[in-house]
Amino acid sequence: MITAVALAGYAALVGAAMPPLLSQARWPHRAPVIAVLAWQGLMVTFVVATALTVYHLVLTEQHAHEGLLGLLSVCGLAADAPVSESAPTLGDALALSAPAVIALLPLGWFVVCTWRARRARRRHLDMLALVGEPAPGYDATVVDHDAPAVYCLPGRRCRVVITRGALGVLSDAQLRAVLEHERAHIEGRHHLLHLLVDAFSRTFPGLPLARHAKEQITLLVEMIADDRALRSHSRDALATAMCEVAAGQAPRGTLGAGGPGALIRLRRVLTPQPRPHRVTWLGVVAASTAAPLLPLLVACGP
Repeated sequence: MITAVALAGYAALVGAAMPPLLSQARWPHRAPVIAVLAWQGLMVTFVVATALTVYHLVLTEQHAHEGLLGLLSVCGLAADAPVSESAPTLGDALALSAPAVIALLPLGWFVVCTWRARRARRRHLDMLALVGEPAPGYDATVVDHDAPAVYCLPGRRCRVVITRGALGVLSDAQLRAVLEHERAHIEGRHHLLHLLVDAFSRTFPGLPLARHAKEQITLLVEMIADDRALRSHSRDALATAMCEVAAGQAPRGTLGAGGPGALIRLRRVLTPQPRPHRVTWLGVVAASTAAPLLPLLVACGP
């Protein structure tokens, strides 16, 4: 019972207490890649800790005090695990289904979200085939729409889309800067991060970690793409382009250059901040890697 309480407290710490602190921290905007890793580490940790908590609560007292080896023994995965006096029963199997559901439900939602996103992108690609015009000089597709917008459709049939409105207000340098932003989304497969956090938020609706992770990862992904564009384009060109396309609405299943937190991103582009000290980001990486392992170490104890 003590193990279950410890695991439940750890899950509550990760799922409710840590997200607001990480959201208010200053360093994530200076190191968005490491910050995304930190949020992913929290999500994995919460799933592992919650699943093990449920396991210790619902499984029989005999298996529970055998720790993680008891779990592996019931699953038939540990040959050297302590041998129970009785064979696994239907009750054991049903009890194991509860933590298994907690661990597998995010994966199921990820499959559903991926299917929905692909279906939305496929419909949009079919529409582009009818109304879009190629722009060979920019390696993009142009659509006749007055609102300035630039966005990309990720996936196998990736496409960058520019509206006529964007062509009318952006200079060549500004357009190429924002196009580099979109290509960063495609090459970095950032849509997978959106799908992962969307699946997590659907699995645990109302959880502070799910809400904060979705908001922050969406913003951090845009910052990562901004940094990629700044490698080969000026800050003024990217900032001006962001202002022009900020109001443009990207269709569902796409990633738009305007994106969320445009004002925060604009300030970040125009007033660059130094990256965190190496000790800081090494510590974040180590903590993000170790955090999901701690519940397993607790569960292994007698």
